[in-house]
Amino acid sequence: QVQLAESGGGLVQAGGSLRLSCANSGRTFSSYVIGWFRRAPGKEREFVATSWSTGTTYYADSVKGRFTISRDNAKNTVYLQMNSLKPEDTAVYYCAARVRPTSYTTSRSPAAYDAWGAGTQVTVSS
Repeated sequence: QVQLAESGGGLVQAGGSLRLSCANSGRTFSSYVIGWFRRAPGKEREFVATSWSTGTTYYADSVKGRFTISRDNAKNTVYLQMNSLKPEDTAVYYCAARVRPTSYTTSRSPAAYDAWGAGTQVTVSS
């Protein structure tokens, strides 16, 4: 069973940084695909980044070069380092886990994931 919990959100000025954590209190997810998504007010949930157990990572164009996804399998935790934050990054951020391998295209869809955390709010002021 996978039980995810995000932390690390908060209020930050534009240009600042935050590091989000996604901890799994269930069985180890070292073999899982882990994704980060976000939902801004009035918008659909959108893909941010994914991490495969192989170390492969993918990013949305809007965060490429500013965000970094990483995982510490020993701690059963995935991180999202967010630098050079912009007001348009303001959203609730969610992590998600998928048990079975999949393609990059599929991993961009929220429907591809088996378990979700409750989310953590990130607010970037201008």
